[in-house]
Amino acid sequence: MIESLRNLDRWLLVAANNHHSPLLDKWMVFFSERFVWFPAYLVILVVLVYLFRRRALLLLPLLGLSVALADSVSSRFFKPYFARLRPCHDPELSAMLNLANGCGGQFGFISSHAANSFALVVFLWIVLPRRYWVANVLLLIWAILVSYSRMYLGAHYPSDVAAGATLGSLLAWLCAEIYRRSVVRWWPSLSQLA
Repeated sequence: MIESLRNLDRWLLVAANNHHSPLLDKWMVFFSERFVWFPAYLVILVVLVYLFRRRALLLLPLLGLSVALADSVSSRFFKPYFARLRPCHDPELSAMLNLANGCGGQFGFISSHAANSFALVVFLWIVLPRRYWVANVLLLIWAILVSYSRMYLGAHYPSDVAAGATLGSLLAWLCAEIYRRSVVRWWPSLSQLA
């Protein structure tokens, strides 16, 4: 059973990686590059301050906490503990892979990119009012593209990405729940607006 899952993981990775072109390589490197997204993060922060006003004093630290926890737990706990080689470092696979963006660190389980992006998206999905569903859908598409880019670039197996997305989502849910309970307790008159 475990061997079948491992084979499926490798097959899905190779399938994602082998459907490449020079243009797609550039797009996947773009989606995978963390620093490219800083201007978008700044816009999100400004919009959140505008929408949530006083409550942003609580919301922004908890949003930051969910992403920071996702990043540190995935990088500092899971990767060294499981010590699973990235596909691009696996001697059996690396020769078959198109490595458009190099390889990165040695270990890949779990994907920090997936954990971080899903922590951001799930937190906002929970706390943003329903009328902002279009923004939530766009953010979800972004998180999926970031996660897919990690497989496309040969940096992570699909299971690395799925585990990262799950971790980020759970941590986001926990931080969003703290936010929602705190708003009801500290700002009951404002809790109806969220």
